[in-house]
Amino acid sequence: MKRVTRVFFFFCTTFLLVSCVRESKQPFVLPAEVTLTVDQLQDKIKGGWAGQTIGCTFGGPTEFKFKGTMIQDYQNITWYDDYIRDIFESDPGLYDDVYLDFTFVEVLERVGLDAPADSFALSFARDDYKLWHANQAARYNILNGIKPPASGHWLNNPHADDIDFQIESDFAGMMAPGMINTATGICDRIGHIMNYGDGVYGGVFMAGMYSTAFISDDLDFIISQGLKPIPEQSKFYKAISDVIAWHKQYPDDWKKTWFEFEKKHTSEKGCPEGVFNAFNIDASVNAAYVVIGLLYGEKDFFKTMDISTRCGQDSDCNPATAAGILGVMLGYKNIPDFWKPAVEKVQDLKFPYSDLTLNQVYALSYKHAVTLISQNQGAITNDSIRIKVQQPETLKLEQSFEGMFPVKELLIRKDYLEDPIKIPFTGNGIVVLGNVKSQCGESKSNYTALLDVYMDGKKTEQVRMPFDYIIRKYDIYHKYLLENGDHQVEVKWVNPDPAFRIYLKSYVVYANQPIEPINPYPGKIK
Repeated sequence: MKRVTRVFFFFCTTFLLVSCVRESKQPFVLPAEVTLTVDQLQDKIKGGWAGQTIGCTFGGPTEFKFKGTMIQDYQNITWYDDYIRDIFESDPGLYDDVYLDFTFVEVLERVGLDAPADSFALSFARDDYKLWHANQAARYNILNGIKPPASGHWLNNPHADDIDFQIESDFAGMMAPGMINTATGICDRIGHIMNYGDGVYGGVFMAGMYSTAFISDDLDFIISQGLKPIPEQSKFYKAISDVIAWHKQYPDDWKKTWFEFEKKHTSEKGCPEGVFNAFNIDASVNAAYVVIGLLYGEKDFFKTMDISTRCGQDSDCNPATAAGILGVMLGYKNIPDFWKPAVEKVQDLKFPYSDLTLNQVYALSYKHAVTLISQNQGAITNDSIRIKVQQPETLKLEQSFEGMFPVKELLIRKDYLEDPIKIPFTGNGIVVLGNVKSQCGESKSNYTALLDVYMDGKKTEQVRMPFDYIIRKYDIYHKYLLENGDHQVEVKWVNPDPAFRIYLKSYVVYANQPIEPINPYPGKIK
């Protein structure tokens, strides 16, 4: 009995000691200044870009194949030394979250660090790489006279809350080490080209974590600091705050946090492709998967990428961001050697859809960082770089799709040749999804369909629908904040061409209040 008592006492004492150690962890205190060597700053910047490239490649094969479900443990994820080089050649469009960063870095170098939003907007809109969702909708807007910030506003861009700027804001954090407000300012200027509200906040959050990772290796602090510029009333802030809380509640099981998040935060009302679908490209959802990877990855490079990938949805972009932030925190030298050959084989090759190489981007980001450090009360002397650390300031509140609730989707999947498209609906908004298709299978043409759109019998606009995939209009038509009630959209093809057809995929209807579920079996079932 005495032995049992001693054993019980030992375990109780051990538990209390462990608990005390856990609770006694000193929180990171933001210093007024931080000093890095030139080598340290260069190494951290290189670690960020390399980590992003590795993470994007790692998660590439599973991108949007696991929607609303996690990737199970038994499914292995491929890696080998020539993997990045092979993807450069076979699937360069995978790297949209990296080559857009490169575009912005190039503009900063060419125009200057105070380059206006229009310089970035025109550069990415006129380039010939593939874009999707908010980016592509913004490209169309810009090429057709809708300039930033209107190009990203939800009234002009149905994808305003999508992940787009979140996955291409890495450059802003890497050029603003310890200067979170400087990173936020860059994001606020560029993010509104293609996003609004939560879509911009996603980029601000990621850039804030990158910025903080230069001066702290405390992941809890890096995440909480990155969140401070985000207004607490926003959906984005609440989503990430819940992930942090669930991690504390379930510190050893990322899947429990994932399940809790899925239950509470995955309802979509922005992206019309996702509101009645398991597909979810919302910034806050995918940002949560980045945070789950960082928190449960516990500074392990593979584990961090693996968990962010296994959360599903945009499973190349999420590990790219997580690995990039960790790469800054660790520095390139401390990324495990297993991953480095794949990067080092391509770092002198021109990156897909860019005239820059990784090595050139490492150097440019360092150059821009040193300039910003000097402009923000820092100092560079010999091998020493002194950074004046910034206390985060909060952005103004922006919320997309206020007063808009999806109530109906109808799949049409029909080709129209000359007959007008007529869609009666009841609600306060509609998005019509579709595109121009070729009758003869050709893939290159400068043909642009002209579509006159009538709302309730009155012509509202003429929509240009290019056949060219690069400059295509992402959705045929959208209109929000109508008076709630009965309406009809009519689309007339002004310049029909027998070589083409208008493909109407579907439409999504919104109303001014959520739909109430209909019970098809009222009363008690006997």
